[in-house]
Amino acid sequence: MNLSVGQLEEARRALDAPLFADVAGDCAVSFEFFPPKNEKMETTLWQSVETLTPLNPRFVSVTYGAGGSTRERTHATVARIVRETPIPAAAHLTCVEASRAEIDAVAEEYWAAGVRHIVALRGDMPVPGAKFEPRPDGYANAAALVEGLRRLHPFEISVAAYPEAHPESFDQAADLDNLKRKLDAGATQAITQFFFEAETFFRFRDAAAAAGIDAALVPGIMPVTNFAAVQRMSAMCGTYVPEWMGRLFEGLDAHPEARQLVAATLAAELSRKLYAGGVRHLHFYTLNRAELSYAICHLLGLRPQPGEVRAAA
Repeated sequence: MNLSVGQLEEARRALDAPLFADVAGDCAVSFEFFPPKNEKMETTLWQSVETLTPLNPRFVSVTYGAGGSTRERTHATVARIVRETPIPAAAHLTCVEASRAEIDAVAEEYWAAGVRHIVALRGDMPVPGAKFEPRPDGYANAAALVEGLRRLHPFEISVAAYPEAHPESFDQAADLDNLKRKLDAGATQAITQFFFEAETFFRFRDAAAAAGIDAALVPGIMPVTNFAAVQRMSAMCGTYVPEWMGRLFEGLDAHPEARQLVAATLAAELSRKLYAGGVRHLHFYTLNRAELSYAICHLLGLRPQPGEVRAAA
C-alpha cells in the first residue's frame, strides 16, 4: 500500500506524540464544583475535594445557582473549603434577582469567611431560557458587579469568557467588547466556557488580543461523563460539538467504565494541545466527580507530592 505525503506526515505525528505532556511544575490547574443538594451528594463532593487537593490546585470554585437559588449551600461549601483544606476557594456570585445591597452583603460574608476570590457573573434567570432582567436596585451586568466588588474589598475577581460567543451576543466582536468591559472594571482573569477543540480556544485568544485584551484567559475543560447531557448543555450555550465526538462515544451508554477511559483520554489530548499552544493554567469542570479530572492531570504528568498527600490526609 502506498501512502501519500500527507498520510505519512500524519502517521509521523501520531507516532511521535506522547500520550502525556509531562507538564509537572510548569502548569497550574483549578477545579469547579457545585454545592451539594443532599447528604449523599455532600459525601461525594468532599471525597472529590480530598482526592484533588494533593494536586495543589491554584484554586477551586463553587457555583451559584440560577437566581441565587444555592446561596446558602454555596456559602457553606466555600466556607468549609477555606476552613478544612489548604486550597484557595473562589465563590461564584451573580446579579440575578437580588439588590446591590443583598449582593454586597453576600460578598461581605465571603470576605469574613476568608474567601478572597470571586467569580463574578451576570447569571441566568431561574426560568430556563428567560431573558435576563436586572432589578432597578441591582447590578445591571457583570461589569457593574465587578466594579461593586472592587469598592468593597481587594478581591481577586474572575469573569466568564466565551470562545464561541455568548448565545445572547450579537457577534463575537460585541462579546469581546463585553469581556473587555468586565476586565477594565477590575477583573483579573477570565475563565472560558467549555469547548472541544484546541483551535477554538486559539482563535478566541487571537481575537481577544486583537481587541486589546491582555488579561489571562483560562480555558475551561469539560470532561464528557455523559455525551447526551453534554449535547444538551452545548446547545444551550452555543458550544460546537464536533461530529467525531459522537462517533467516539457511540455505543458506550451501557459501558460507563469504557466511557470514562475515552473521556479522560480525549480531555487529556485537548489539554496537551492547549499546553503546546502556550496555555499554563487549565480549569476543569468536575461535576463533583474527581476520577476523570485526576486521571487527566495524571496523564499530563501532574503528580501529588508526598508532603501534599500527608497534608490532605
